[in-house]
Amino acid sequence: MKLLLGKNRTYLLIPRAWTRVGNKAVGWLMPFELAVLVPVLVIFGISQPDLYRSDMWQIGFDNKLNSNPNMVLYAYANYRPLPTVPLIWSSTLTNFNVAISIISLFFLLAKLIAFIMKMYYPIFAVFINVALIALYSVSVYGQVGPDYADPRYPASAAWYFRQGCGLAQKYGKFKSCQIAQASLGVTLLMLVFYLVNLGFAIYARWPNQENHLAYEDDQNSTTSDPKERSMSTWEMQSMKSPVSANAVPFTPRTQAFHTLDRQLPLRQQT
Repeated sequence: MKLLLGKNRTYLLIPRAWTRVGNKAVGWLMPFELAVLVPVLVIFGISQPDLYRSDMWQIGFDNKLNSNPNMVLYAYANYRPLPTVPLIWSSTLTNFNVAISIISLFFLLAKLIAFIMKMYYPIFAVFINVALIALYSVSVYGQVGPDYADPRYPASAAWYFRQGCGLAQKYGKFKSCQIAQASLGVTLLMLVFYLVNLGFAIYARWPNQENHLAYEDDQNSTTSDPKERSMSTWEMQSMKSPVSANAVPFTPRTQAFHTLDRQLPLRQQT
């Protein structure tokens, strides 16, 4: 199926081939993407339901670096409206990270299968990478952790990104703090992978001479009708083999005439 766009219907939307560089880059990026996705799955998986979130929140409040973890309890006790828990300290972010890691694995497997079958077109890559970039951008924003719930201790970012994990040592939570830092690191790596993939996909969608040449090569390398390809090969066999000067060229039509000549009744009577 071909879908052409433009005033003169010269822009091929589907199927539009990858450029040579883009095709190789997308193929080589998949193993590296899997190598980063495995730590993402592990870190997000062990972080659920609450490996370090509440501890880091409490340590930050003890050192006047973020809001109070007991704000919800105080609101219940004083019959006040429930405050909005910052995204970084909420279970919503933890569950969200687990969900996007599983979604990433699903898309990676689907992309690998489609790439092997030569059905992973750039237009699909654009939509997939844009969606994943949006998801991971939300995750990065949540993990960086702006916390303005307590006006006394506003925080533009989580304290362990601003001051390191030194404060967590005396609480015995140094490893948990490092996991929290590593969580943001692998998330940023995944975001970079999707941005690079999106760049190659957009370049392949952009009208350029290299893309047209790549598509023409793909079209010329595969014959649409196998019957025509075998027929042309058969007809040219006699031309490639050496023949004498008096020999009659042999073609499928020659064989048909010989068969017809043997079946004529007048020929058999004479």
